[in-house]
Amino acid sequence: MIQDPFTSPIPYLPPLTFGPGSVDWQHRIDPAELRRQRMDRARATLKENGITAILASGSEYCRYLTGLRGPEFAPDLWYVLFPAESEPVVFAHAGYVVNTPPEAPWIREWRVARSWLRGIPGKAACTFEATEFAKDVQNELEKLHLSDETLAVAGFDSYAWAALGEVCSRIVRGEEIMQEAMAIKTSEEVACLRMAGAITDRMWSAIARGMHAGMTDSEVAAVGRSAASSAGADRAVAGFRSGPLAYERGIKGTNLFITPGDLLFGNVCGTSYLGYNACSYRTFTVGREATKDEKGWMEELQGRLLGVIGELVPGGETSSAARHFPDAKELGYEKEAELLTIEIGHGIGLHQYEQPVVNRQWSLDFPQEVKEGMAVAVEGRAGIPGKSTVRIEYMVIVTKEGPMLIDRYPTEIIQVS
Repeated sequence: MIQDPFTSPIPYLPPLTFGPGSVDWQHRIDPAELRRQRMDRARATLKENGITAILASGSEYCRYLTGLRGPEFAPDLWYVLFPAESEPVVFAHAGYVVNTPPEAPWIREWRVARSWLRGIPGKAACTFEATEFAKDVQNELEKLHLSDETLAVAGFDSYAWAALGEVCSRIVRGEEIMQEAMAIKTSEEVACLRMAGAITDRMWSAIARGMHAGMTDSEVAAVGRSAASSAGADRAVAGFRSGPLAYERGIKGTNLFITPGDLLFGNVCGTSYLGYNACSYRTFTVGREATKDEKGWMEELQGRLLGVIGELVPGGETSSAARHFPDAKELGYEKEAELLTIEIGHGIGLHQYEQPVVNRQWSLDFPQEVKEGMAVAVEGRAGIPGKSTVRIEYMVIVTKEGPMLIDRYPTEIIQVS
């Protein structure tokens, strides 16, 4: 099946009319509007769940709620108290609490964060530091007149949870609230994902032009990363599996040589623009055309994944889409868990794995509703497990008219020299 924007049974989103960067004479991605839309979405989700504030750690949650990036060399170095009815309070790490405020004037409330650096001070010091952390949070809740309200907490370790439990009236898990908010993309988030998709198209084009027999997989990956970085990606990721390692998805980056006759696949998953992750696989042959069997595998795989995508309509359920994936036993496996993240659809955004999830492992018994604004990556592979396989992955936006494809690089097997 030769699939392109003119023949695909699933329509493509229109190409972007701009590239990375900003100008004063054209509306492009607006970071200020991106921050405002996300904060509004988070506040609305808190209110829908009857929660007046959430305390969140983790780079993706904090970036969603504040538009900030912070240090991530240890867990919970910085965090944010995000009320539904007032301004967020950012607890920033040492140094950052001094240097960041002038660079981020949209955040008005800054405090120094408490951290126990993964527990390295020992139990007594960690307990003490966590107690101080909880007192700081309690103090802010009192200022906001929220000390008697339920606090949602997303992230943090057992020290933090124990200390918060001592000073807060009631705490509940906040991860589901954050996942619910982040599952529905705003218009500016969709634009970021479209840009991330366009960057992956550029990466695949550069890889197809630059890859040839004799290169190592690491050299091929570097070609893709260079194409992404020069196009404005804030993170560039590429990896390949060739020869014996392409039979099933296993280790990569072993610096093995690309050899004539290889069937190989690559992924650029985790390449991002303004934090929004692309997730994309493509398959190549080296110095030869794809065989009849390989072309047949790819055609079957394209049809299967497009069948999954075709079910991603607002108001539908993930169970309908999941039925297009093959049963694990049809592929020679005993359990669906053996296919986790191999035959799957998963939300993409600031996290590489967000809601919804589409697979036979969970969706048939625990379906999720498909909603307008969801962004989903749908992937799979076909062939002879343990011998030879092809892989692709599509990126999709659920619109009110139905699913539309983001990434436009062809999904047939691409021949390189």
